Amino acid sequence: MADQQPPPPPGPDAPDKEKMEQIRRRRMEKLSGSATLSSEKISDSSVNAAASISTPPQTTTKDNASSSVQPVVKPAINIKPANATPPPATNPFAKLGAGASSIGNTSSTASRPSTRKPNITEESLEAYEDRILAHIFRVTLDPNQRTDASNHKLIFLPELRKELEEENAEIRLSTGKLDSAIMEACSSITHSKSVFDYLLPCWKRIIKASKGLRGYAGQKDAVLKEAKRLCMSYCIFAAEMPDIFQREPNPTTDVLTPYFLLEPGEDKGVCPDFLEEVVSRFGEDDMAKSMIIKAFVGMSSQLSNMTMNDVYKPYIHAFKLLTQFNPITTAIAESPLFQMAVSANTIERYTLLGPFFRISPLQLEVTKEYFGSPKTMDKRHIATSQDALRLTLQTHQKDLLDIINHFVRASPIAKNKTLDWFAYIVNQNHKRRALQVDPKEVSSDGFMHNVTVVLDGLCEPFMDTTFSKISKIDIDYLRRAPRVDIKDETKLNADEKASEKYYEANVSGTSNFISEVFFLTLAAHHYGSEALNATHKSLEKDIKYIQKQYAAIEAERAKIAQDPRAAAIIDLRLKRINEVLENAMSKRMAIEGVLSDKPMQAKSLIFMRYVTVWLLRIATESNYTPSQTIKLPLPSTPPEAFDYLPEYVLEDIITNFNFIIRFIPDVMISAVGDEIIALSITFLTNSEYIKNPYLKAKLVSLLFAGTWPVYHRTKGVLGDVLMGSQFANDHLLHALLKFYIECESTGAHTQFYDKFNIRYEIFQVIKCVWPNDVYRQRLMQESKTNTEFFLRFVNLLLNDATFVLDEALTKFPKIHDLQVELRKEAEEPTLSTEDREKKENALREAEGQAQSYMQLTNETLAMMKLFSSTLSGSFTMREIVDRVAAMLNYTLDTITGSKSTNLKVENLEKYQFRPRAFLSDFVEIYINLGVSELFVEAVARDGRSYKPENFDSASRILTRYGLKSPEDLNAWELLKARFKTAKEIDDQANLDMGEIPDEFQDPLLAELMEDPVMLPISKQIVDRSTIKSYLLSDEKDPFNRTPLKIEDVIPVPELAERIRVWKEEIKARKRAERAAAAAEADAASADVMDTSA
Repeated sequence: MADQQPPPPPGPDAPDKEKMEQIRRRRMEKLSGSATLSSEKISDSSVNAAASISTPPQTTTKDNASSSVQPVVKPAINIKPANATPPPATNPFAKLGAGASSIGNTSSTASRPSTRKPNITEESLEAYEDRILAHIFRVTLDPNQRTDASNHKLIFLPELRKELEEENAEIRLSTGKLDSAIMEACSSITHSKSVFDYLLPCWKRIIKASKGLRGYAGQKDAVLKEAKRLCMSYCIFAAEMPDIFQREPNPTTDVLTPYFLLEPGEDKGVCPDFLEEVVSRFGEDDMAKSMIIKAFVGMSSQLSNMTMNDVYKPYIHAFKLLTQFNPITTAIAESPLFQMAVSANTIERYTLLGPFFRISPLQLEVTKEYFGSPKTMDKRHIATSQDALRLTLQTHQKDLLDIINHFVRASPIAKNKTLDWFAYIVNQNHKRRALQVDPKEVSSDGFMHNVTVVLDGLCEPFMDTTFSKISKIDIDYLRRAPRVDIKDETKLNADEKASEKYYEANVSGTSNFISEVFFLTLAAHHYGSEALNATHKSLEKDIKYIQKQYAAIEAERAKIAQDPRAAAIIDLRLKRINEVLENAMSKRMAIEGVLSDKPMQAKSLIFMRYVTVWLLRIATESNYTPSQTIKLPLPSTPPEAFDYLPEYVLEDIITNFNFIIRFIPDVMISAVGDEIIALSITFLTNSEYIKNPYLKAKLVSLLFAGTWPVYHRTKGVLGDVLMGSQFANDHLLHALLKFYIECESTGAHTQFYDKFNIRYEIFQVIKCVWPNDVYRQRLMQESKTNTEFFLRFVNLLLNDATFVLDEALTKFPKIHDLQVELRKEAEEPTLSTEDREKKENALREAEGQAQSYMQLTNETLAMMKLFSSTLSGSFTMREIVDRVAAMLNYTLDTITGSKSTNLKVENLEKYQFRPRAFLSDFVEIYINLGVSELFVEAVARDGRSYKPENFDSASRILTRYGLKSPEDLNAWELLKARFKTAKEIDDQANLDMGEIPDEFQDPLLAELMEDPVMLPISKQIVDRSTIKSYLLSDEKDPFNRTPLKIEDVIPVPELAERIRVWKEEIKARKRAERAAAAAEADAASADVMDTSA
């Protein structure tokens, strides 16, 4: 666990003891050197007073755009007074009682009476110096004065007073003795308190005094600048050399950390002026930089143990203040502690930025706070808590983005270190997308989500609606030793070895910032927010499972309520399970609150739109934008750059759009573009571009989700776009039918059931656009030119219909029998408890299966009804028409024949089984296909299930319940008559044909061959239509299971000719027989007439 990781090591080591002593001696020599300045140098005249005031080094101003200060080799800190400022001009009016401040105001004083008392003289510079320094540093040389006029406690400086007395100097404070004064004052502070408690308020008073200067401004300013310089110097000493004050180093009191957490305006708070002065010293003194870094490390370390429930805001505000200064930001990035994590789960604790990104409402303690009683919270309470959670997180994430923006703009070093940090995060968190995620091995959900949102924000400046900067995203980034590691990722259309070989060839050049951020953000989505989506899904399943377990244990407890010991054990189990359940429910609610943040998801959607357009540009090798049209199909061989992209590029687009459509569709409505339609249709049309069949299936799921009704939109968020898009009109149906065929085999052990789910979604999309005549006309045109394609589609549709009909309808007799048995059992119990439970379980299982299969049956039947009206020719091709007729006849026999009584079960509506509507749909399919004479013959030829009485029964039901219009009923009656006629003709033909020679008989169907062909490997001879129909479902030789295509079969014209001759001979013989019989009948008739005569 992260809590068990060792704490980070301390900052850079201090100099060794000997070196420290040398530094200290040097500092003390400087201090003693400045102390030798005689007080005589400060004469009564203002000229001499100014000469002893040092000028501090020039300060630098805050510049957000500047880069880090270049280091200069200088002494650590020069605390000697600098050269004196020029003396002021003598005031000729001083003897007359006019202050220096009156010189520049003579005109105004002459024009009106003066309000100043004439006998009071202006304060001398020396007096000002003594007074202001005493006020700033709260010190005194008078042993009898321990408070000032405002009753503030003053620090008496006996050592300095003694020093002045020994020098026969005036007993007053001056800049010449200020360093000694500060040293003595700081040394007098008790060791349990921090020197910063004294120095920081002093600093604030200096700043305040500097802003209110009047009279002798130049000389006074020099006094304040020297005070400011020395105050900062001693602040640095307090942090880096506390022993100069005869104090033992103390990590608690020797750092600025707690003072950064105060408001900058507070006496002890760190203000921008303080940081500006520190930054000005970065180039000449490493200790200044070290003081700030140690303070920031302390803040980061403290925050690493906090949650959003704690008072974390001061840390964020302090960090934002620090990043206002580019040199400080760069110094933080350069620190060895900036990135020192060794695993994914330590990043958020043991890197400098990590704790700031760790703060999240997804922390367990926070989810419990927001959703304390998840089992009893009502929807309104949950929604209110989620709103509060989102508002708090939005503010925090905005602060994080501001901080990172300063890092990437502070300097090249800071930018690169920051990008390295983000790259380390995504590269170390690959396991977040594992099937089973161990929280101890990955970063937390809240941390990763914050990372994703901040990176989205970095992308925002180049993501405009016109895609004008998309060309700057360089695909070659992935071949230039990229920060993002995709080596272990599954590629879109390449295996691991080919991928390694491709990426071994590095491309020269340097990747731009846009490319760096784009690929980092893409990876962050995969391991961050999209992984959070996956967590949300798994939590839903886990909660249902835990609830079932809890209910089962509760039921078990009821049985042993009389046994206190056993009940106590179960109560303990229930308590533990309930705790796990509530934690899971709280986390799910928190995740839903986080992921339902509309502004955040809107930015995420914009990024995914960019990824979509970029991916299509790579696949089409064009400058595609949504305003352009892609020409389909694409070349059969994809571009290399596309093949070797990680799968998650496409996967994350789909999952992101799907989540938004499902949970916050109004965000999608406002941002939907043609690119998502183009993406789905393009890769379903050119499905060979994507290796993973389940990834292709997700494209169908995306279209399906987009056409699901939402709000007032009956066609969903994509339906209207699909209806009006010319690109969709031209290519959508073909793309969907193509994948309908492909999904027959996915390669997984669940492929048989997977295909039904995929085909269900395909049909929902087709139903959505079917009202548009353009789609139907396009489909009709293509069916006439691409007959093989539609033959395969109809064959698979027929296979599905046959299977689901049989599975659904055979469940009802079983349900019927079980319901009867259990009803009798309820009246007269005869079964044991165990046997009754077995039957109840069997009934529940049969009911569940009937519901599932009946839903698929209804959808498949509806699809057949739609397509049979438009593509009747595809359903009545010679290769398939017999199977279509057999399926229809068998089902009609089941629902209208003698077996139909077994379909009567309790509450048929529960299974979505409506027998009358079911029959009506079947009759409509018969009528649609009845335009083909081949179909009529096939129906009549079906010796297994064709029964005229079933058709008559259907007529009675249709008429009795008014299920069809008079026109449809008339068409149905005419069709029945045609079936009867065709049946009579077929029976006569079979009677005429007699026994078929074995060599002319198809070995699979035992029927006369019309177009015999030889299979190349097994050498078996079958009819072409038979093997063609067989290969539609299974492309293997039925006799030896070797791969086989219809193009490989070998015609056998000699046999075909012999069959033709044989048939002609049979027909000729039968014609002759019928003619002879007719002649004989005529002769007999004539004889009868003659006899009567």
